[in-house]
Amino acid sequence: MPLRIATWNVNSIRLRRSSIRRFVRLHAPHILCLQETKVVDAFFPTEWFRELGFEEVVVHGEKSYNGVAIISRLPFKRTRTKHWCGRSDHRHVYGVLPGDIEVHNFYVPAGGDVPDPLRNPKFAYKLQFLKEMADWFRRRRRTRNRCVLVGDLNVAPLENDVWSHEKLKRVITHTPVEIEAMERLRRSAGWVDAVRHFVPESKRLYSWWSYRAPDWKRLDKGRRLDHIWVTPELAGHLEDSAVIKAARGWKLPSDHVPVMMTLTLPGLDGSIELS
Repeated sequence: MPLRIATWNVNSIRLRRSSIRRFVRLHAPHILCLQETKVVDAFFPTEWFRELGFEEVVVHGEKSYNGVAIISRLPFKRTRTKHWCGRSDHRHVYGVLPGDIEVHNFYVPAGGDVPDPLRNPKFAYKLQFLKEMADWFRRRRRTRNRCVLVGDLNVAPLENDVWSHEKLKRVITHTPVEIEAMERLRRSAGWVDAVRHFVPESKRLYSWWSYRAPDWKRLDKGRRLDHIWVTPELAGHLEDSAVIKAARGWKLPSDHVPVMMTLTLPGLDGSIELS
């Protein structure tokens, strides 16, 4: 049966309700992973999501910053939250679906403006975060082999994941040290990029356009910061993927757009109706 999983940095859950409703109506995801929700758990619109048809709402939020959530039409067998680098800034939540499929939702630190970890603590934190992620998944690889990793990873690793490789290779999100850290993370579990599985690396592809560019569509100076990865055991079940670029032009848009994939998974509980 098909399983549609989407990831979206909404940049404030309170500001994007109409866009989320529109996306759900148009694309009918079974699981929606959100980043930068910017609200404490008590004020997250759990009941509103249930009215949209999502049975499971797992949140890990904080006031005004960060925050992640997984919204699912399927029940989870169990859910967890995790802190990284000795901090408690709410950047990771995950759950286990029927069929023992783990879905991990991440919001990786942006890293500030200066691409030097010695001069910029925010950049040092980002690199440490990516390293800890790689080490953690490498250790878990022996026992967890049906995993999905999604989120705003804040790295555009390929030349055609940015509007200009030459101009941005010294700009945070596309520096060689970040790309190397991202590659170590990818190798940690043999992750397969679900979007590039269908879209060749020779094609430009973005999921983020700065608010600073009022004519973002014509200029198209984007970056691909939002990702969906699967472990090799799930890669053979990939059916399709999409970057919903149109959402950047909706009313009160996030600077990110949803990214989505579809898996065909016969191992899911047959009692769960997906359509």
